[in-house]
Amino acid sequence: MNSQFTKIVRIVLAIILIAFGLNKLLPSPFIPLPAPPEKAMAFLTSLGETGYVLKMVGSMEILIGLLLIFKKWVPFALILLVPISLNILLFHLFLDASGIAGAIIVAVLNGILIYKHWKAYKPLFN
Repeated sequence: MNSQFTKIVRIVLAIILIAFGLNKLLPSPFIPLPAPPEKAMAFLTSLGETGYVLKMVGSMEILIGLLLIFKKWVPFALILLVPISLNILLFHLFLDASGIAGAIIVAVLNGILIYKHWKAYKPLFN
């Protein structure tokens, strides 16, 4: 569970989460994103107009990223990330297929780390 591979995957996932989380929270995003298709833009606009959804998702991404970087409560952080990574994947699958590669990367990295920490989840299934 503490292999170099696991450490690299954990840190790469953490950096991705922190970067995109900050991108959601800062007034002017530092990662320029291409204009999404019309339906995706309508969806993102509606989330932004709530005033809290994108801020909460960004905050959760940063929190999870920090937990992964500092190796604190990693199994818990990975479970918190499941609904976020699933929604990222579904958003790109149904609304903005051009970004599907990044979504797949986040979901796969999360899956790899869950697999590597499976011992922590075993008691949930007994």
